[in-house]
Amino acid sequence: MTTQRTKGIILVLFSAVTFSLSTVFAKYITNTSSIHGIEVSFVRFLIGFIISSGYVIIHKMSIRPNNIPLVLTRAVSNTVAVILFFVGVQYTTVTNANMLNMTYPIFVFVLAPLFNKERIIKINFLYLIITLVGTYLVILPHYSSINSGDVYSFLSALISAIAVVALRESRKYDSTHIILFHLMSIGLVINGIAMIPVFAIPNSITFVYMLLSGFSAYLGQAFFTAGFKFIDATSGSILSSSRIFIAACMGIYFFNDSFATNIIVGGLLIIVALIGVSLQEHKQIPH
Repeated sequence: MTTQRTKGIILVLFSAVTFSLSTVFAKYITNTSSIHGIEVSFVRFLIGFIISSGYVIIHKMSIRPNNIPLVLTRAVSNTVAVILFFVGVQYTTVTNANMLNMTYPIFVFVLAPLFNKERIIKINFLYLIITLVGTYLVILPHYSSINSGDVYSFLSALISAIAVVALRESRKYDSTHIILFHLMSIGLVINGIAMIPVFAIPNSITFVYMLLSGFSAYLGQAFFTAGFKFIDATSGSILSSSRIFIAACMGIYFFNDSFATNIIVGGLLIIVALIGVSLQEHKQIPH
């Protein structure tokens, strides 16, 4: 394993920890206040915009991307995915939100050939079916009482897949800081507009937790974006699936998230599918 690939793995694993921590703060906020998940995600983009802008100004960098369409695709799709995910966290458990959101690597392989010209591996379609079955078991819809948070979390995974393949391509043309700057600035505008109908003024304690959630999410995004410079889209996505286990542990510890049989079985199926896709991708990488 090369030094650069090891660096990529470490960065993506760090992103899994900080992303999970962000959802813990977000869940605490929505559990203890009237603050909506959309407002929590807005603070995340605000913090990211301030940090990204500061870096660009200090280093006197040009903010013009070399590949504008890819950077815009990454920014818009990631923004939509983040908003859906934080709303999902509000209405379902930390465990379910992260588990369903982390199904996105399975959808990456469907889109990767379109964006990255990566070869289609037929057995991955089996893993896609396994993932969908696992997702069904986690959500376990009764049609008259489907948890909206589970649905939002799953939709965030579908949109995240677009964001990931766009990120992998855009990293070939633009630096981490340029991609993050446009992600945070565009996200700030889109999220700000979406927040207007649900905006509420937080108290001081809630605001501190919002800052912690936003900063943790920013770190997760920064680690994730930097890591994808050194590893391919599918492998990076699989590595970040460690968030399922990390978030589940945090959910149980902080919120006593229950692990019903359907969630355990569904989660195991999702993990099996993620490992299967990872192994298939590993075979394609020269050693």
